[in-house]
Amino acid sequence: MSNRLEKEDSPYLQQHKDNPVEWWPWCDEAFDKAKQENKAIFISIGYSSCHWCHVMEEKVFENKECADILNESFICIKVDREERPDIDKHYQEVHMLLNRRPGGWPTSIFCTPQNKPFFAGTYIPPESRTGSVEGMGFIELSKLIASKIAQNDPQLFENAEEIEKFLEHTEHPKEATVLKEDFVKNFMLQIKNNYDTKHGGFSVAPKFPHASTLNTLLVIDRLYDDKSAKAMCIDTLNAMRQGGMYDLVDGGFCRYSVDERWLVPHFEKMLYDNALLCDVYTKAYQTYKDESFLQTAKEIADFWHNFMSEDSLFYSASDADSEGEEGTYFVYTYEELYTLLTQNGFEDIELILDELSVTHHGNFEGKNIIRLKNNKKPEHFQSIQTLLQSLREKRTYPFIDKKIQTSWSAMMIHALFNLGACESKYKERAIESLDALLNTMYRDDTLYHTTLIHKTPKVEAFLEDYAFLSQALLSAYKHTQDELYLIKAQRFINKALEKFYNKGVWNFSTGEFVTKAEISDNTYSSSVSVMIDALLSLGLLLEDEKYTHFAFKTLEYNSYELARRPVYYPCMLQQTLRYLKGDRVIKASLENIQTHLCELASLTYPFIHLKENDEKGFLVCGEKSCFSNTDDIKKLNELIYNSF
Repeated sequence: MSNRLEKEDSPYLQQHKDNPVEWWPWCDEAFDKAKQENKAIFISIGYSSCHWCHVMEEKVFENKECADILNESFICIKVDREERPDIDKHYQEVHMLLNRRPGGWPTSIFCTPQNKPFFAGTYIPPESRTGSVEGMGFIELSKLIASKIAQNDPQLFENAEEIEKFLEHTEHPKEATVLKEDFVKNFMLQIKNNYDTKHGGFSVAPKFPHASTLNTLLVIDRLYDDKSAKAMCIDTLNAMRQGGMYDLVDGGFCRYSVDERWLVPHFEKMLYDNALLCDVYTKAYQTYKDESFLQTAKEIADFWHNFMSEDSLFYSASDADSEGEEGTYFVYTYEELYTLLTQNGFEDIELILDELSVTHHGNFEGKNIIRLKNNKKPEHFQSIQTLLQSLREKRTYPFIDKKIQTSWSAMMIHALFNLGACESKYKERAIESLDALLNTMYRDDTLYHTTLIHKTPKVEAFLEDYAFLSQALLSAYKHTQDELYLIKAQRFINKALEKFYNKGVWNFSTGEFVTKAEISDNTYSSSVSVMIDALLSLGLLLEDEKYTHFAFKTLEYNSYELARRPVYYPCMLQQTLRYLKGDRVIKASLENIQTHLCELASLTYPFIHLKENDEKGFLVCGEKSCFSNTDDIKKLNELIYNSF
């Protein structure tokens, strides 16, 4: 069997290169072969740190019976969703259309020889569970599909044609709605209905961090002094970092918690989660002056710097599994910790272990995830943490996906600039990482989406790359006042408008798969909303109304949905409030800006920009006029609110 994945850069594809399944990468040759041989197409989409992708590989793709069926009757194509999010978005739409519910990973798609999908699932076990189609195992299902394709079953092909027509149909909003601050009332009502009053967060298990929702609650509290927004935000931030989904030993957040208490995670760590949460905890510190929030933000940033970066570039993810099991690297037995603390001269060991939620029976499959009891660290926690790290150093570290992704890296760079306002070393890291990212991913006037570290990028950028990179560049300008960053941001925003924008509608990708960009904040913040943020900033800083106009047209196009269900679009709600309320610009000397970055970031009004000029003090300005100035930074809050 020729190994077609062997030369692929993607770590996920490399993981499957030795499967008995005769995989193809996504290429024209595979689809041509399917037509010529009249074989069904099986498309499997996943990513390298996905736990259930590993399970499906072990149970199905390493299973000889499954592999024999696939090799005989199918053309099998492997896709890394992180490398090709355009392909993934297309087939997630297929899954939603066919199943009336969101998909996930692994994604399993069956298509006709003409590459028209007719069946979509996620993880499919090898053996059938019930007599229904939904309960069919992979062996029974693939045999059934192979026979129907061989017989040219007319119903199957008609269904595929119908699905194709649905996918080609574009829905437009019924009407525009006047943009109003009242959208906040609906948002708060909906978010309260979803809120877990006992454990924090906005869903039942499994629980995801919802960074965009937390960010928007911070903005609402800053704008309206909203006690409910404050309580939901603070309680959730405290609950999430208690231990479990948050790794108290090395730092950094896991992808999500499988239970409602944030205790048991799937142990993979993703760059985008950690970037967005680093930013949220930083802003929470700037808003509420709780030093523990700042500490969490620094721990996240330090974890990615120490474990997940190389040459100032950020790796995309680390795996949940090591040594063949999930969580092995992260958990401890009662006995090994008792012995460790005894050998290092600790007293009251049973009390310490109780404070770390360590018991004989464990809290995860007989072992212990470190978790703070009552969210309080025991005395000498730093010394204990060092000892816990020493135990981990003897273990096999989970697989690291060393892909560099423009969008996710830019999220972390943006977060580091905000964190750097309060501690300068993070600003220096942000500058180094931004320069490294541009040198790696922007070549010959072309921006790229992803590459394996030290490889030449091949996949061109999507809307999310332009959006998050532009946001990071504007953040770089804000915190350094280097106008080169502003010029670069304008260049990328102009290119994004040219490639992806049409009368209020944004496409995520163009070319082979033209996919519409989502406005909901799903896995992470919507690239459309982030682009609105960048457009509003650029329009203000360059005093160029055309950028503000594009932002408004995007908000207007999506206003009907935003007004009805703002809980799904927190990032866009934030941009709507910004558009309605207006920005404020603090003009001051470069020395004054650099000296007072943390105080300026902590101003109550959430929509603040900084601009260097020759003023001796601080000048408060709007879009087209300035209102007042002061030498006393403590008076800025009052002057800003008096300007409205």
